[in-house]
Amino acid sequence: MLPIHHRRVAAACAAVVAAGALVLAGLPGAASASGQNVAESPSPAAVGSTSPQVLPAMRRDLGLTAAQAEVRLGNEAEAGAVAGALHNALGRDFAGAWVHGATSARLTVATTDASDVPAIEARGAEAKVVEHSVVQLAAAQRKLDREASYDAPVRYVDVRANAVVVRAVRASAADSLVAAAGVDPSLVRVERTKERPRPLYDLVGGEAYYMGGGRCSIGFPVTKGAQQGFATAGHCGRAGTATSGYNQVAQGTFQASVFPGMDMAWVATNSQWTATPYVKGQGGQRVGVGGSTQSPVGASVCRSGSTTGWHCGTIQQHNTSVTYPEGTISGVTRTSVCAEPGDSGGSFISGSQAQGVTSGGSGNCSSGGTTFYQPINPLLQQFGLTLKTTGGGDPGPGDPDPGGTWAAGKVYAPGDTVTYGGSTYRCLQGHQAQPGWEPPNTPALWQQA
Repeated sequence: MLPIHHRRVAAACAAVVAAGALVLAGLPGAASASGQNVAESPSPAAVGSTSPQVLPAMRRDLGLTAAQAEVRLGNEAEAGAVAGALHNALGRDFAGAWVHGATSARLTVATTDASDVPAIEARGAEAKVVEHSVVQLAAAQRKLDREASYDAPVRYVDVRANAVVVRAVRASAADSLVAAAGVDPSLVRVERTKERPRPLYDLVGGEAYYMGGGRCSIGFPVTKGAQQGFATAGHCGRAGTATSGYNQVAQGTFQASVFPGMDMAWVATNSQWTATPYVKGQGGQRVGVGGSTQSPVGASVCRSGSTTGWHCGTIQQHNTSVTYPEGTISGVTRTSVCAEPGDSGGSFISGSQAQGVTSGGSGNCSSGGTTFYQPINPLLQQFGLTLKTTGGGDPGPGDPDPGGTWAAGKVYAPGDTVTYGGSTYRCLQGHQAQPGWEPPNTPALWQQA
């Protein structure tokens, strides 16, 4: 659960040092992307911009030393910018990118064309030539999703294996799915599983926010114009559902909700509750939210929830499809982080960057498990919300109105193009823009075309 939007939070916040800068190479207060994806010592800018509560949880859940955790965050920030630039450069040859190693010191970029290898290696990444592009595999996944069943509940593109993985409780269920979808079996890898993912709401009560007889967790504080509120999971409530806070004080109302298909919603709160740019970290300490830049496959990620608190793991796959008993959701991210009922809707954060809201999963935090989150940027875009952050920074010197299509508050996806100050820029990493993140100031997010 996030620190609650309570009117008394303001006094407590004064004692908290916010993580104002992004954990991103090339953003205000951080080193720019250099094309080198291996670091042997921590990046002071990257580490300094991360709330101190992130590092102990990474050490506990990922088995890292303090130094390794610091270096890992810097490497993952750098890798995201390099992978984004190569994705744009390779076009339809691009077959995925991922970080690996204890400190994420190695970035691998896959391509279907061997002639791309020199360009990949020139950016400091390892090249892997594979048979299928991400575009081909994603098309096969979409066909499988249309025929999905609860006996083959999880499907995703595994860029490391260069295949579409179908996780099924019975091999015959996977075979039937592939046949019904008309997908070439050579594109598919079947994995047997006992997992039957389910949404993680709870009907027994506790902390966080309540809706009727259920309980979920706040994801991220947001605003829509002058209205304050928070993002959460769609399965937690429908439009018009009233909520009360952890203290059972009237809190707000669901304004919009999508589930299944996606798993996203937002709640508008009343005047007693104030949105803050924090999530609840280890031991109840606040972790600052600096932005919403998407982290790559293999990156570290931590989750906050009202049942199990603060746990960390890694991002395993983006764009995963999951079939719950209630229906199929697509576009979620699969992680190795554990979660339990009541954690639904809670925040996933990588360094200082918001990643998404908890959707569902399998297992638990005693024996381990798999958890899926709804990415935050599509949620913000769907509902026209602005993420509450610790602040983007100073727009810098020059013309205060340089002109162009770039706009603070808009959600940009990799490959999107904008104009700013008479130049054209291409987006490298998905994010919601904010003041101080103008394209000339953020080479980790934008590449001049």
